[in-house]
Amino acid sequence: MAARPAGVGLAGARKQLPPRPTALDPYKPVIDEMLRTDLDAPRKQRHTITRIFHRLIEEHGADVSYQMVRRYVSDRKPEILASSGKAPVEAFVPQTHLPGHEAEVDFGDVTVRLAGELVTCYLFSLRMSYSGKAVHRVFASCGQEAFFEGHVHALRTLGGVPRSKIRYDNLKSAVAQVLGLNRARVETDRWIVFRSHFNIESFYCRPGIEGAHEKGGVEGMIGYFRRNHFTPVPEVDSLAELNEMVDQWDLHDGHRRIGSRPRTVDEYFAVEQPLLMPLPREPFETGRLFTPRVDRYSQIAVRTNRYSVPTRLIGKRVRVVLHASHLVVYDRNVEVAATRG
Repeated sequence: MAARPAGVGLAGARKQLPPRPTALDPYKPVIDEMLRTDLDAPRKQRHTITRIFHRLIEEHGADVSYQMVRRYVSDRKPEILASSGKAPVEAFVPQTHLPGHEAEVDFGDVTVRLAGELVTCYLFSLRMSYSGKAVHRVFASCGQEAFFEGHVHALRTLGGVPRSKIRYDNLKSAVAQVLGLNRARVETDRWIVFRSHFNIESFYCRPGIEGAHEKGGVEGMIGYFRRNHFTPVPEVDSLAELNEMVDQWDLHDGHRRIGSRPRTVDEYFAVEQPLLMPLPREPFETGRLFTPRVDRYSQIAVRTNRYSVPTRLIGKRVRVVLHASHLVVYDRNVEVAATRG
């Protein structure tokens, strides 16, 4: 019978070796006691890892590294909290949604072969929470202009505005500052004007992985859309051509059933569409306004790009409206130049 390699049993499974002793072992009970003391200490007067490290050296003469202490505290602190019964319990309750009341919004990146060049674009998605009805739009960037244009296109397509809230990440287009660990936000000025115009109630998810489940519907939708409609990579001459295809894909997806639901997305949406709030009568200008002066080379600078305009405008100020995928230049309300996406 052939000899077995050391550490390997008859079934071929490697034996679990005991953990190696470390210089920190004698001081682990000391660290545990510090962490238990913190359970009843004021929040701002609890041990940090640095303070524990310094106490071990100064009070116990320990010859240990900071990294040793950090690893042990990171593993041990949650265990002590749990055994004390003071650890916060994370409970995830399945969300239920009333028809016409809620939606979710997000961006996802997609790769597109645009005019022969492989580029990264950004897929805007607004998904109704009750029916799963989603509207998409592809943009060259995920800036504020794209954020606004995506909303306008989606709300017009749906024929109304959700009655309750729309869930968002902490996108820079909407959020200027996150305040602490709660849901309070300082919103950008243009976003406040935009959502007031459409009577949108914003709801901001918690930062990081903790808030991922709060708008899992739209994140899953973006993944589905990317896998089913952007695989293989679409080849188009323009974003306008691509968005015509996106509109058709949205129509097609309305006929599908989500999971084990007995009816299609469109059948559920037929229930909630009449319950949406009406769209405002007045349009909203989603583009950003600039008033650059035409230089001696007959060019204007908008953000980091330069554009040519008619030479007769040299020295004059013109009005520029920058959209997500194009800009338009006006002289006294007359269009004099434009780029198209």
